Parts: sequence; C-alpha cells; structure tokens
Amino acid sequence: MFTKFMMIKKFFIYSILMILCMNISANSKENYFNEGVKLFKNKKYADSKFKFQQDIVFNPKSEISYLYLAKIFKEEKDDEREEQYLNTVILLNPLNEEALYLLTLLQIKKSDYEESNKLIHKFKKVCKKICNKESELKLKLKSIQTN
Repeated sequence: MFTKFMMIKKFFIYSILMILCMNISANSKENYFNEGVKLFKNKKYADSKFKFQQDIVFNPKSEISYLYLAKIFKEEKDDEREEQYLNTVILLNPLNEEALYLLTLLQIKKSDYEESNKLIHKFKKVCKKICNKESELKLKLKSIQTN
C-alpha cells in the first residue's frame, strides 16, 4: 500500500513538472519572436536576427519570422539573403502581400522587368490590406523601362 502511494505521488510530481516544462517551452518560443520584434524596432539587427532564427528552430513554418529576417537583410543591403527569405515566406504563404511587395521591389531594383511584372500581377490578385502599393510598384517598374 505504501509503495503504491509513493508511486502515485512520484507520478503526480512528474506530471506537474512536465506541465511546467511545457509551459516554459511554449512561452520561450513566443518570447523569441517578441524579443526579435523589439530588437528590430530598436534597429538592433544582429540581435533580432538571432531571435528570429531561434523562433524558426522551434517553429520552422513561422512565415513572419522569415519575413522579419528578409527585412533585416534589406536593411543590411544583402539582396541575395533578402530574396532567399522572401521566397521562403511566399513558399509558406503564397498570399503574403508584404513579401510579394518586397520581392517585387527587389526585382525592380535588379531591373528584372519580366519577373517584376509577374509579381505585380500576382500582388494585384492577392492584395487585401496594402493594395495602394500597387500603383507605387507600377511607377517604379515604368521608371526602369524608360532608363
């Protein structure tokens, strides 16, 4: 009887510890992203990059972390890595307007008329929140045509 009670007590303590560990783990996952956003807003790009990468380790389909990484590389003027992360966002969510917008700007910067035009059409089809940016994209595309 005493050993049965001890086993139940150990199981109960073990269960509580597991629940606490799961809660701590879930909170730390959220904290990586939230800390990354705070650091990004304070223009601490190296530190925020690390936090977003930590978030991706726990949540590989975190399109918003990939988007922030793309924004960091945009600030650092690393077009290749920016494009890589924007393509990852679009792979995870083809309807992500901001990623399509940023990728279009990048293709215009590269003077890739055909790809820019395709992306503008795609952006037009999916836009819901930042549709006003379409005219800006068209103007920028037109400016590379005339140069």
